Amino acid sequence: MEKKYMAEPYKIKMVEPIAVTTRAQREEAIKRAGYNTFLLDSDDVYIDLLTDSGTNAMSDNQWAGMMLGDEAYAGSKNFKNLKKAVQDLFGFKHVIPTHQGRGAENILSQVMIKQGDFVPGNMYFTTTRAHQELNGATFRDIIIDEAHDSTLELPFKGDVDLNKLQALIDEVGSERIPYICLAITVNLAGGQPVSMANMCAVYEMAQKHGIKVMMDATRCVENACFIKQREAGYGDKTIREILRETFSYADGCTMSGKKDGIVNIGGFLALNDDELYQKSTALVVVYEGMPSYGGLAGRDMEAMARGLYESVDYNYISHRLAQVRYLGEKLDAAGIPIVKPIGGHAIFLDARRFYPHIPQDHFPAQTLAAELYLKSGVRSMERGIVSAGRNKEGQHHYPKLELVRLTIPRRVYTYSHLEVVADSVIDLYQERETAKGLRFVYEAPVLRFFTARFEPLG
Repeated sequence: MEKKYMAEPYKIKMVEPIAVTTRAQREEAIKRAGYNTFLLDSDDVYIDLLTDSGTNAMSDNQWAGMMLGDEAYAGSKNFKNLKKAVQDLFGFKHVIPTHQGRGAENILSQVMIKQGDFVPGNMYFTTTRAHQELNGATFRDIIIDEAHDSTLELPFKGDVDLNKLQALIDEVGSERIPYICLAITVNLAGGQPVSMANMCAVYEMAQKHGIKVMMDATRCVENACFIKQREAGYGDKTIREILRETFSYADGCTMSGKKDGIVNIGGFLALNDDELYQKSTALVVVYEGMPSYGGLAGRDMEAMARGLYESVDYNYISHRLAQVRYLGEKLDAAGIPIVKPIGGHAIFLDARRFYPHIPQDHFPAQTLAAELYLKSGVRSMERGIVSAGRNKEGQHHYPKLELVRLTIPRRVYTYSHLEVVADSVIDLYQERETAKGLRFVYEAPVLRFFTARFEPLG
């Protein structure tokens, strides 16, 4: 009998009951939440695919490490273990822990950006761009054009368009570009990887013009696995070897350890430059804590150190990508419009094609996320016009991709759960013409998607 999926490379030692709700209960819950899935109580959610950030299941080894937490205010031995892990796997000289990835983004933006600067990147990410803009920079998208088309199949859809990067340098001058923000993988393009060849080319161009490269390393292990599976010359290399080469093409990185670190909280800023490190430690004291704990308990640093080592096991990471691919292939076979190729951490439903009758100003992706919850109790996330926010003139950003993200937490759900998700989406697609769209009731000025409230049209 042909095997239909890759079995989990782990066994279950503990379980957590999850809510099974009625349609009437979900109608009341989504109304209370203002039709924003971020505002739902977890008690009202059946299968939670809101995010893979901090929602992972830690291993017995990580939980054992939690019992060895050295909660000293300064000089914790767990910090030494985390620093060693990052230096070993990533190769950077300096490591500063932070409470999560946006803590590292905040510090990096403050120490490097001046008013009037430009920060190029391979597609924006919400918190990253917010920190850059709050510190006076303008974000410029330099990802390849193909990344904005959900239907195109390319192995490395997260690559930088080198001509776009050179055009920005020619336009504003290298002195107004403090760094290039290179995300690996690219979340809002559908979890798409960046090739090693492209990372090398970007770094060479940056060095030529005296510009630093700072990577968003949040899902770098997934990116490394894609390189191993898709890029010529890397099939026989280990994930560790691919990671070390990856970060040889960067001057530093921010990382949310809540993803590939397989923990529930934590992140770090890693740097090679001594002066940037000193400036960063001054700010981490203000915003996060001592440079040896950065807002984290010792036990959480220990769990992250161990999680980073676990993440580079090929059996683990290849299964993760296979589980995401399984859900995507089931949806694709049923004719559901999704972002292709299937990415590393989530399946992205193309809400423009799912609800072609709903204009972008009526928030088709937000509508789809709410309707999916109503249908099945599955919580997902809008990644479209609401997430994109407004420009400096107060007008909506209109991204070409209007998506709903079905994000798979690490080591949490089984293939049976994914079957439920697939069936729910397929059923919803059959009744897609009945959806009406939403309007704003409340909108925050920054990162509005977290707390916005809506009401149905019609």
